[in-house]
Amino acid sequence: MRTLSRFANVVAAGLLAVIFVAFILQIVLRYVFNWPVGWTTEVSLLAWLWLVLWGAAFVLKDREEIRIDFISANVGRRARMGMGIVGSVCVVVLFAMQLPAAYDYVSFMKVEKSSYLNTRFDVLFSIYIVFSVAVIARNLWNIVQLCRGKDPAADAPLTPGSAL
Repeated sequence: MRTLSRFANVVAAGLLAVIFVAFILQIVLRYVFNWPVGWTTEVSLLAWLWLVLWGAAFVLKDREEIRIDFISANVGRRARMGMGIVGSVCVVVLFAMQLPAAYDYVSFMKVEKSSYLNTRFDVLFSIYIVFSVAVIARNLWNIVQLCRGKDPAADAPLTPGSAL
């Protein structure tokens, strides 16, 4: 599992490096050589899209997500676990419902290509399908963990007597 986590982090760092290099290259080409190019902007935007969705799917841990917890922070562990299960079930259902339409749309985008890189949009936007499947899988795992008495967001097991 650690190897996969490292791989996910390396991919994210690589995408960030691509954005940085493209940005610097764009500045140098425009202001030093007076040669404005558009492909660097396209590379930066596409790498940003992949970085955000890749990071949310594989790098960000549950305890690192931003949560509005003013309700769950003021209830007991059992209620918090129940709220976590309900929330995760809702996420699984909603993402599963949108997945066929998202797949159809991404597949349809094979008819379009990017302006400068001449890459098909279905390839560029395929990261959204990967992201959706990862969100579903993560929330299914959260449901299992919560039913076992562990809180994935806290990254610490709940007390033995508090399981549902």
